[in-house]
Amino acid sequence: MASPIDLSDERSPLAERPEHRLFATMRRLPTGAKLFLILSAALLPLALIAVFATLQTTRLADQEARARLRVTANESARAIAIELVGDMTALRVAVNALGNDPADAPSCARAQGVFAQQSSAGTRFIITDRAGHVLCGVALPNPVTLRRDDMPISAAIVPDTGLLLAISGPTSGRRGGTSARAYFPRAFLEKIATPSTRASAVSSAIVLDEEALHLETIPDERPLDRMETTRTDLGVAGLALRTSVRSAPVTSSLIVAMLLPLLMWLAAASIAWFVVDRLLIRPLRRLRGAVAAFTPGEELDFGVVSTLPAQEIRELGETFQSISRTVALHEAGLAEGLVRQTKLTREVHHRVKNNLQVISSLINFHARSAPSADATAAYSSIQRRVDALAVVHRNHFAELEENRGLNLRTMIGELSANIRATASERSHGLGITLDIDPYLVNQDVAVAIAFLVTEMIELAISCDPVAQIRIVVKPAEKIADKPDRGLLRVVSRALVESDALRESVSRYGRVMEGLSRQLRSPLHHDPLVGAYEIAFAVTGRD
Repeated sequence: MASPIDLSDERSPLAERPEHRLFATMRRLPTGAKLFLILSAALLPLALIAVFATLQTTRLADQEARARLRVTANESARAIAIELVGDMTALRVAVNALGNDPADAPSCARAQGVFAQQSSAGTRFIITDRAGHVLCGVALPNPVTLRRDDMPISAAIVPDTGLLLAISGPTSGRRGGTSARAYFPRAFLEKIATPSTRASAVSSAIVLDEEALHLETIPDERPLDRMETTRTDLGVAGLALRTSVRSAPVTSSLIVAMLLPLLMWLAAASIAWFVVDRLLIRPLRRLRGAVAAFTPGEELDFGVVSTLPAQEIRELGETFQSISRTVALHEAGLAEGLVRQTKLTREVHHRVKNNLQVISSLINFHARSAPSADATAAYSSIQRRVDALAVVHRNHFAELEENRGLNLRTMIGELSANIRATASERSHGLGITLDIDPYLVNQDVAVAIAFLVTEMIELAISCDPVAQIRIVVKPAEKIADKPDRGLLRVVSRALVESDALRESVSRYGRVMEGLSRQLRSPLHHDPLVGAYEIAFAVTGRD
């Protein structure tokens, strides 16, 4: 049966897909973040729908305002255009007639009749010849410079006062160059631009390029008001009517209506996250902290468990407390057993040490009654080896409480003193010099080094009974890839290559090679200097 594919394994082929990477990312998020994202995904669309509905209502109100604005603007522009076009047509007829006959009084009277109804509002006109003589009408107030272009009618806006229109007659003929100007005050234009019906206040202005003559303004207009504006061409001299109306205002109720769904979404997600965090996440985090701080042998603090708000988590905490109580009982039993085992081990080592001392004393007793010097030397050699093992056990017993390891400086120093004390009379000049760093080793390495040092000293004494021996223990600097190793070096002139050394090596060499294999390191001999050295493992420094 095929094994299931683990999506959490980055080497899985499914883990390369974007949806599975998203799933793996979501799984690594905290529970509070997951809950917030899930509620956001569920409630945010509803909030956006509500906001969209509010915006749509506002948009419909704006469309209605634009529709009313178009009706008002068209009505006002049509009224102004009709008035201006009619007046300027009458002036054109009069200009053409007076251009042919300056004394044509009926033409002037007809023009005056057209403007007679508007004269009370300040409307004026004047027709002049090429020399500037008045042919009909009256002088105009606030004369301004007209724009000359290719249009039949020229226009100019008198700032804050009114509108000025001009017509030029034929330039050919005997009296060519006749022109007419008409002035329409702002109050008159405002009156005719007022629509018959309007539901709301409007702002209107006649514009010519960048200039504008404001006819009506909206009262209490503020810079932040939302305005709907339309521009309607009047069809006269490039003039246009710009009309504006207020759009649906951005009121506090509209802002609240737009923000309320988002606030509800945020509040729902935040409240759910807060409740889950306080009732579930934080209690679990506190329980995890109590369990992480739990030390085997102690009982979990019941005060932490009793303050957890969720019943299920409280029951889980009580379960942990029960487990901790059981573990504490087991730890107490193990500690008691360890104490008994330590006492037993200490007793065993003590008995071994005493037995070795008894053996050494028996060997010493027999050596005194030996029939020959060779027998005495043999007994002494055996006694030194037993003393070497006794020294290791004695030092191991002393370090048993802390169990850090045996100190080589102390052990080899005591071993050297025992060897000199048990040396024969002919070796009374034997000298042993120590230069030993305070390395710590385990018992197996200590036993091997003790026997190896004893064998090397025995080898040197067999070649030269009064040899001077130097024992050095330093870091093994040549072994770069094994920094936790020391180097034992025994130097003596008796170990220089000689016939006596070759003869003695056959006796001691096999034991020394066996001890080097026990130390898992080769034993090197320098025949020119007279030195043996070997590397060994250390556990630390004292």
